[in-house]
Amino acid sequence: MRSVQCAATLCLGVLLASCRLIPTAEVKSMGDTSLMNGAASFDPDKIVASIWAAKVIPYFEQKAGPFVAVIDLAANAPDEAGAKYGYRAKSDGAPWTLMVKIAGTIVAADTDSRAATVGVDARGNGKPDAIVQIGPAMRGTAIRDALDFVSFNDFTNQIDFARFGKSFNTYVNHAALEKLPRSDLLGRKITLIGAFTLDFTGGPPLVTPVEITIGSKS
Repeated sequence: MRSVQCAATLCLGVLLASCRLIPTAEVKSMGDTSLMNGAASFDPDKIVASIWAAKVIPYFEQKAGPFVAVIDLAANAPDEAGAKYGYRAKSDGAPWTLMVKIAGTIVAADTDSRAATVGVDARGNGKPDAIVQIGPAMRGTAIRDALDFVSFNDFTNQIDFARFGKSFNTYVNHAALEKLPRSDLLGRKITLIGAFTLDFTGGPPLVTPVEITIGSKS
């Protein structure tokens, strides 16, 4: 019996020696072969590219409302504004994500960091009413969260869902944002369609565009 136990202990030692403990961060960084809706190997960038022109842009163009009207309604009746101009997943208690069309003037610009933004005056009073992300790095997943045809339940896990959200930011940066001017922005006209997460912190909303044009100064 003693020899059997020794042999078992030796085998266990060999097995443990041949195994490598993988840190959690390394696991998350590995290639993912999970599926979305049972389709092909999960590739969030490819999926976003395939639905952008066909579904995302038409959806935003149809659902987005004039910025001032949307923000004023949201201040008094957030659920009404959300039902009319936005979306939120009922199952997770998330805040509304609202879609807006903005036409205004750039009155502030922060282009020193990769998370560049411009402040847009949409009311004509010289103050920024919205902070618009112009990349290349962007915060949040407002584009993904605005889509009523995307559900967390479509994804194998939370990591894939997060990757999908970031892929929208990557796509719009390559498609539109990296072409924008980065200097002499103050006073220029700007038009865009985008989305923001509704919160009540008191500051201008952080808008992620799906379409954007920066014109000349007035």
